[in-house]
Amino acid sequence: MHKFRNFKRSFSFLKSQSLTQSRFNERCDGNKLEEAIDVLCQQNRLNEAIELLHQIHRPSPRIYSTLIAACVRHRALQEGKMVHAHTKASQFVPGISISNRLLDLYSKCGSLGDAQKLFDEMIHRDLCSWNTMIAGYAKIGRLQQARKLFDEMPQRDTFSWNAVISGYVRHGCPWEALELFRSMQNHESSTNKFTLSSALAASAAILCLRLGKEIHGYLTRTGLDSDEVVWSALLDLYGKCGSLNEARGIFYKIANKDVVSWTTMIHRCFEDGRKEEGFSLFRELMGSGIRPNEYTFAGVLNACAGHAVEHLGKEVHSYMVRIGCDPCSYAVSALVHLYSKCGNIENARRVFNQMPRPGLVSWTSLIAGYAQNGQPDEALRLFELLLRSGTKPDQVVFVGVLSACTHAGLVDKGLEYFHSIKEKHGLMHTADHYACVIDLLARSGRFKEAEDIIDKMPIKPDKFLWAALLGGCRIHGNLELAERAANALFEIEPEDPATYITLANIYANAGLWTEEAKVRKAMESRGIVKKPGKSWTEIKRQVHVFLVGDTSHSKICDIHAFLGEISKKMKEKGYIPDTNFVLRDVEEEQKEQNLVYHSEKLAVAFGIISTPPGTPIKVYKNLRTCVDCHTAMKYISKIVQRKIIVRDSNRFHYFEDGSCSCQDYW
Repeated sequence: MHKFRNFKRSFSFLKSQSLTQSRFNERCDGNKLEEAIDVLCQQNRLNEAIELLHQIHRPSPRIYSTLIAACVRHRALQEGKMVHAHTKASQFVPGISISNRLLDLYSKCGSLGDAQKLFDEMIHRDLCSWNTMIAGYAKIGRLQQARKLFDEMPQRDTFSWNAVISGYVRHGCPWEALELFRSMQNHESSTNKFTLSSALAASAAILCLRLGKEIHGYLTRTGLDSDEVVWSALLDLYGKCGSLNEARGIFYKIANKDVVSWTTMIHRCFEDGRKEEGFSLFRELMGSGIRPNEYTFAGVLNACAGHAVEHLGKEVHSYMVRIGCDPCSYAVSALVHLYSKCGNIENARRVFNQMPRPGLVSWTSLIAGYAQNGQPDEALRLFELLLRSGTKPDQVVFVGVLSACTHAGLVDKGLEYFHSIKEKHGLMHTADHYACVIDLLARSGRFKEAEDIIDKMPIKPDKFLWAALLGGCRIHGNLELAERAANALFEIEPEDPATYITLANIYANAGLWTEEAKVRKAMESRGIVKKPGKSWTEIKRQVHVFLVGDTSHSKICDIHAFLGEISKKMKEKGYIPDTNFVLRDVEEEQKEQNLVYHSEKLAVAFGIISTPPGTPIKVYKNLRTCVDCHTAMKYISKIVQRKIIVRDSNRFHYFEDGSCSCQDYW
C-alpha cells in the first residue's frame, strides 16, 4: 500500500513535469516567433510577419500592437485588416490602446466605414477614440459626421476643437470654422498655435482683415507669434487681404524661411500686380540656398507668361534643367504655357516633346499656343493626337480648339467640335464655349445661327459672348444686333469704354453721325476714359515701353526719323494710311492726330534701329492692333526684310515678306 502511494505520487510528479515542459517549449517557440515578427515589421515585411502570427497559439497584446503600429506606419490597410481579423479568430479582446491603434489605421487609410464599425463595437472609449474618429471624418471632408461626433463626445480637449475647425477651413467652410472658434473661446478652452492658424486661414478665406488683425494682436500678447506655423498663416492672411506691406514685414521676421513661405510671398506679389517685387524676391530665393519647388517655378513661369518676360522664363528654365526638375511636374507644364504665350512656339513644342507623359494641362497650353500663334491647323492636328493618346479632354481644352477654328475661319468644323463637347465627350458647355462659338459665327456673318444659340443656351450670356457678337457686328455692319449686344454689355459693365468706342465706330462707319455723337457724349458725361494704347519690346534684356504718341524715350528722335523714312518707302509701294480709323477706334485705342505714332509702330521702329539687320522684332500690345498698323507692318516687314511679331490682346501676328500669319482674318 505504501509502495502504491509512492508510485501514485511519482506518476503525478512526472505528469506535472511533462506538462510544464510542454508549456515551456511552447512559450520558447512563441517568444522566438514574436522576436522574428518584430524584425520583419522593422523591415516592412508585413505579409511574412502576419504568416508567423498564425503560428502563434496565443499572441501577446504586445505583438498585436507592434503589427498594427507597423501597418499604420506604412498605411498598409489590407494587412491591418488581416491582423484585426486574427484578433477576432483567436478570441482576443483588445483593450482601448489596441482598438485606438486600429481606429488610427482605418482613419489614416481613409477606411472610415471600418473605423466607424469598430468604434461602435468598442465597449470602452477614451478621448483618443473620439478624436481619432473626428479627425478622420474632418480630414476627408465628411464634416457633418465629424461635427455630430464632436457634439456627442463626453469631454473635449484642444485637439478635438482643432480637428473640426481645421476641417471646416480645409473644405471651404470658413464661416463655420470661425463660429466654432468663437464657441471655443466662450468655453474657455485652451487655444494653441494650430487653433489660431486655422482661425487666421478662415479670416483670410473670407478676406476679413479686421478679425485677422485681432487674432494677430492676441498672438502677440500671448507670445505665440514667434512660431513658424503662425508666421505662415499671418503671411497668407495679409497677402490675400491685399495688405502686401504687412505681409512682407511678416515674411522678413521669419527666421527660418522655408520654400512654402518664399513661394507664398512671391505669388502674393504677382497677384497684387507687383511683378518687379515678385521677380526680385524670386532672385533672392535663388541666392538663399533654398531649393524652389515645382509650385514656386510654376508661379514664376506663369507670371513671366502673363507679363511676357521671356528672358527671365528662360533663366528659370535653365535652372530647372540644372537641378533636374521632374519632367512631369506642374513647372514643366508652365514652361509650355510660357513659351506659347511669348510667341516661341518652337520652344513650347520642344519642351512638350521632352515630357514622357504630357498631362492635359500641357496639351491644352500647346493647342492654345498654336491657335494664338497663327497655326490653327497644327492646333487641331494636335487635338486629334490628344484624343488618340487616350487622354480624356476636358472643358478647358475645347476653348483652345474652338479658338483655333475661329482664327482660321473654320465655321463648320468649329460647330462640329462645339456639338461634340456634349454629344461625344459627355461634357457640359461652359460660358467660354458659347463665347467662342458666337465669335466664330459672328465673324463669318452667320448671325441667325448665332442668335439661335444665344436664345436657346441654358446659361446666361456673359460679357465675353456679347463682346464677341459686337465685334462681328462691327465687321459686317449689323446695326440692329450691334445695339442688342451693346445694351447687354452696358448692363453688365456700364463703365467699360470698349463698348462705347465700338458702338460709336459702327455708327460712324454707317454714316449715322447723330447716333455716334450721342454715344460719345454719353461716354464723356459718365467720365469714362478710353484706355491708352501701350506697346513694349525687349532689347538686350531690357524692356522698353511706348505709349500712344510717346515722346519720352531717349531714342525718340531716331525713332521718328526712321518712321518718316519708312513711311515714304511704304507709300511708294502702294501703302495708303487708313485715316478712317481715327474716327472708328476699334479696340479702345486713344484718338491720335497722326497714325504714324501708334504705340506698336514706335516699338517696332525702336526694335529695328536697335538690332542688327535680319534680327526678328517682337512687340507686345495691351490692345488689339488696328487696321492701319496691321497693314503698315506688312509693308515694313517686306521693306526691311525682317520678321515682325506683334502680340496684341487677341493673338500673335507674324509679319514676314509683306504678309501676316492671320491672313488678314483677326
